[in-house]
Amino acid sequence: MRLYGDFGQHMPKIEIKKFNLYYADFHALQNININIEEKRITAMIGPSGCGKSTLLRSINRINDTLEKVYTSGEINISGENIYGREIDVDALRRNVGMVFQRPNPFPISIYENVAFGLKVNRITSNKNIVDETVERSLKAVLLWNDIKDKLHKSALNLTLEQQQRLCIARLIAIAPHIILLDEPCSSLDPVATQKIEELMIQLKDRYTIVVVTHNMQQAARISHDTAFMLLGELIEFDKTEKIFTNPSRKETGDYVSGRFG
Repeated sequence: MRLYGDFGQHMPKIEIKKFNLYYADFHALQNININIEEKRITAMIGPSGCGKSTLLRSINRINDTLEKVYTSGEINISGENIYGREIDVDALRRNVGMVFQRPNPFPISIYENVAFGLKVNRITSNKNIVDETVERSLKAVLLWNDIKDKLHKSALNLTLEQQQRLCIARLIAIAPHIILLDEPCSSLDPVATQKIEELMIQLKDRYTIVVVTHNMQQAARISHDTAFMLLGELIEFDKTEKIFTNPSRKETGDYVSGRFG
């Protein structure tokens, strides 16, 4: 059995070392060690309450917004510990974007949704650059052809699947390196889910993607690597094919085969 995340000689994009997280007295994440390589899709699976979403949210420190959250250990992105004292958390979150379970477009136009990050982060106010970025971002999520004549209509008029694409476009507009997806298809029907999965596969050539999912078939279809978590611990991390066909741990085999969870 190889070490967690031992995928070769290259520095991982995300390196999690002896990471612990507590909600007050509750030890939610226990000594997590995992290496996530660049421009791959990594799936996090496990039963409800196992800590996978908490770990995902630790990668851009969204958990910091909650009361009585304490951490130890390191999460390094491109070799830099994001829990270091000198880290600019706002800059971190621009670099590591998050897409949530249910689409959360702002109640403004499609155009203003995509342009929002450029303006609020003072990246640019040049209208030509903003226009180009909006178009490029919507094309990247394969939404441009469907809505290019509706850019100034409310984003809330889009279908749920289109809204989720829009939320991803909003992230892409500010040029992140990493995209975190927390059960991005949980509110979508099977057809819409397939479209979002196809989008993730296309985006992985440009971004490092980490996705939390309860859908075992989805993890098997889209991810290169899979982490199985249970009760706040990382039980096994390996190539997805191995996790689903020849796992090293009995707990992993029981979960992916549906014997529990």
